[in-house]
Amino acid sequence: MGRTRVSTVVLDARDAHELAGFYRRLLGYEIRSEEPDWVLIGSPSGAEGVSLAFETERAYVPPVWPTRAPGDQQMMLHLDIEVDDLEGETARAVSEGARLADYQPQDDVRVLLDPSGHSFCLWTPAAP
Repeated sequence: MGRTRVSTVVLDARDAHELAGFYRRLLGYEIRSEEPDWVLIGSPSGAEGVSLAFETERAYVPPVWPTRAPGDQQMMLHLDIEVDDLEGETARAVSEGARLADYQPQDDVRVLLDPSGHSFCLWTPAAP
């Protein structure tokens, strides 16, 4: 079998450019490709990592997390982002446009919602 790897995660949004800007600032990524309804961002040149792409979906419906009622748009995936300073990076994410989710299931993880309503987690490794 030839080499296979996940190269990009694609997130739908009402505005691909707005959401790409949020994650670009949050992660320190660069724009790799840009079209009217599509943006690809990735790690700075030479750095490893999974790229993120954003596609404008005119009928986009934000997910609900945690799901509360039958028929809610369910979360299909979320991003886990490892950080060194959980409180500091949570505050920075909020200042960039994220919002803290009402439900926080773990002490060493912060669940946030990006400007399009996708959930993502900031987390720190457990102390040895």
